[in-house]
Amino acid sequence: MGRFSQYNAKDWSATFDGVNITGFGEEMITGAKDEEMFSSSVGAQGDAIMNEVNNDLGTISITVQRTSPSVPYLKECAKAGKVAPLWCNNLALKETIGGEIARIKNYAEIAAAQEAEDLTFEFQVYDYTVK
Repeated sequence: MGRFSQYNAKDWSATFDGVNITGFGEEMITGAKDEEMFSSSVGAQGDAIMNEVNNDLGTISITVQRTSPSVPYLKECAKAGKVAPLWCNNLALKETIGGEIARIKNYAEIAAAQEAEDLTFEFQVYDYTVK
């Protein structure tokens, strides 16, 4: 028999400035480094150079339900321009993304529709880390 494993979205957590974010939406959490780790250049005679890119910026998006108790906190952090640690963890997968210096880029886009749509708060992380 092959290897069996389980995934549970409830294993994820996110904290901004030590405050737990709750009431995740369907997409929950996404994170990515803003730039590749290196770039390549090739001279006229075909000599190649691998250039290290020292850009530690990353973007993390946290999606919460419209009725999440975290919405007022996240809106206030966006308004105040709060800079604080942002960490997203899944202990079961032993996966962590985030950094010590993060700020919400803008208010979440708000749409009025037949159903209450999720809100996505996008964070700029200045020292983006994947563990």
